[in-house]
Amino acid sequence: MFLLTPMDKSILVTGATGYIASRLIPRLLESGYRVRCLVRDPLRLKGRGWSRQVAIVQADVTIPSTLAPALEGVHTAYYLIHNMTHGRGYTTLELDGAQNFASAAAEAGIQHIIYLGGLADPQQHIAPHMRSRIETGATLRKGKTPVTEFRAGVITGSGSISFEMIRFMTELFPIVPGPIWMKNRSQPIAIQNIIDYLLAALENPNGCGGIFEIGGPDIITYGDLMLRYASARGLKRKLLMLPSVPLWFMAFGVGLMTPVPRPIAYALLAGLANNSIVQHHEALSVFKDINLIGFEEAAHDALQKTNPAVIERIWDDGQPNAKSIKHEGFFINHRETKLNAPMENVFQAITHVADKPGWHVEALEHNKRIIICEENYRAGDKWIEWGVGQIGNVTYITQTDFFSPRGLPGFVYWYLYYPFQNLAFSGLMREIVKHSKYS
Repeated sequence: MFLLTPMDKSILVTGATGYIASRLIPRLLESGYRVRCLVRDPLRLKGRGWSRQVAIVQADVTIPSTLAPALEGVHTAYYLIHNMTHGRGYTTLELDGAQNFASAAAEAGIQHIIYLGGLADPQQHIAPHMRSRIETGATLRKGKTPVTEFRAGVITGSGSISFEMIRFMTELFPIVPGPIWMKNRSQPIAIQNIIDYLLAALENPNGCGGIFEIGGPDIITYGDLMLRYASARGLKRKLLMLPSVPLWFMAFGVGLMTPVPRPIAYALLAGLANNSIVQHHEALSVFKDINLIGFEEAAHDALQKTNPAVIERIWDDGQPNAKSIKHEGFFINHRETKLNAPMENVFQAITHVADKPGWHVEALEHNKRIIICEENYRAGDKWIEWGVGQIGNVTYITQTDFFSPRGLPGFVYWYLYYPFQNLAFSGLMREIVKHSKYS
């Protein structure tokens, strides 16, 4: 068995539509590695800026017959898959998928699997989600391929499920309610450090085959995470500890008010009933070159990346229907249309419509894209982005509205006032079509 260096052979990244993969893949490409992505629906990678630099293979770890073509010629594979969105029965799916992958990896002659799991003490009574993460790693290790497993808790970074849950709930509530186990301790780790570890495992022979618990320099309660986020955001917040809050009720509220779907929220919240801190510190001695980032610095970095220019465009999936989502600190509405008009005429119409009082142009790519911004320091910040493309004589137009709420006024604005403004934004698309036809 040998460790990988750039350009030796392909690296396979599973779970390619997920958060960790979206941060890992650009770093792999920057380091000169050749990357292959395993994904069930390739169209979901359409809007990623790196999608044309990777090989994309359609496969599913729950369907063993699809794996051989995806694994052929691969040296190292990242296993970044979880199935929490499936709700009941997801733990069985996770173990079946891991077993299928381990078998296929052995048959394909893969040299190394790198897996990211959850940080918990397996000797304690822990939530099914955390138990499943640990058992998935154990299942992968039953195969013939050496497995390097990292175990992490709360990941601090824009787009991280745990961070987005903290962000939206802290923004919304001046007094943040929560169960008494918000006093449990966690050791959050910055997304930058997660990727540092995943990359270091490629070339560090001392780490191959080990299990490493990883965390940042801070050990903080879950409640204090929310207060520290509030401080970074310039918000005044207090905690209200409640003796008993039904888990289903909390998951329903999180699913309603944050980007985290209810089944995932249920699994994650159940995991907060235990401490999630590093007990074994081998990672610090094996991977000595990684400079750990504290929670405040990582949170400030995440806030600076709350901008349409840098977020992952998960809504760009090749489906033309309108979409309304919460993502990376934003409420986002997206719509698109097509018409028979020259692209130059369409873009000229867009620049005419974009000339709105109180708004300024933040980004402009001629005949391709324009972003305008209106800053509202009381309720939040707003952006509108228009994009154009052409296939044959058909021009495609997209319009995406972004709103980053600031505190409770931002949520009040979005849910009470924005539906009316959204009608006006929809009218902008109709105005663009009208001007394009008569330009």
